[in-house]
Amino acid sequence: MSHKVAIIGSGPAGWTAAIYAARANLSPILFEGPEPGGQLMQTTDVENFPGFPGGIMGPEMMQKFREQAKRFGTEIVSERVDSVDFSSRPFKFTAKGKAYEAETIIISTGATARRIGLESEKALYGKGVSACATCDGFFFKNKRVIVVGGGDSAMEESNFLTKFASEVTIVHRRDSFRASKIMQERALNNPKIKVIWNAEVAEILGVDAGHVIGVRLKDTVTGEEKEMEIDGVFAAIGHVPNTDIFKGVIDLDEKMYIKTIPGSSLTNIPGVFAAGDVQDAKYRQAITAAGSGCMAALDAEKFLSEHE
Repeated sequence: MSHKVAIIGSGPAGWTAAIYAARANLSPILFEGPEPGGQLMQTTDVENFPGFPGGIMGPEMMQKFREQAKRFGTEIVSERVDSVDFSSRPFKFTAKGKAYEAETIIISTGATARRIGLESEKALYGKGVSACATCDGFFFKNKRVIVVGGGDSAMEESNFLTKFASEVTIVHRRDSFRASKIMQERALNNPKIKVIWNAEVAEILGVDAGHVIGVRLKDTVTGEEKEMEIDGVFAAIGHVPNTDIFKGVIDLDEKMYIKTIPGSSLTNIPGVFAAGDVQDAKYRQAITAAGSGCMAALDAEKFLSEHE
């Protein structure tokens, strides 16, 4: 059986695409993937999504998106898509060994924030550990935070956090940043920002307390360790788009994000669309992902009406 629209991946982009496609009578089928709901499942309070003045928990919000998509008739498959063939229409793909076909595909597999890789980081995620200053900076008013990283996003996050935090310390494992000159200058000239060079986070402290109380830093040159009291840890070491199964199948940029035609969700393959963080290395917000999910559904609907 061939479906009109198949959506690969959930999260705000996938669910919004499903809501729009279902309401257009396209009977979409959506594959939730290994992390149903995406990055928002790791987020405690979402306070910047319009319509929720009191804020909402990330997982609760994704549950509401899911229910809405289901209510309008989206078929939901709780599997990950493991291979795709976009060489001809209908497009073919498999999930857990089962074969499927679809006239159009919307890819919304998202991106994964790179983690420091500590058990304590996992335990304290959303309890003082974050990978998104824009999302969580507000919760650190007059508190002390560290930002881990040395690229443009680390500089950007650090500058943003100075609006709230009393003190921001960048912890970088080398003795120079790889960020662009202008971003470096902006951060280094900010009186609220300090830098600890040649250091990495060996441990985040506060698992027993249930929130971050400090970090143990390790000197990357001498190996010496010391503890530092801190209220928040922001990992700004980049994101990795979830595009492994699309390598060699669809056009990706040098950072492995799916290339879309500006102002649209169109990829280089007619009938295949991409939405959300899988094609957006710049904004990476729930609301922009949802907006691009709407675009993808409308683009798919237009494509189907022209090719029927």
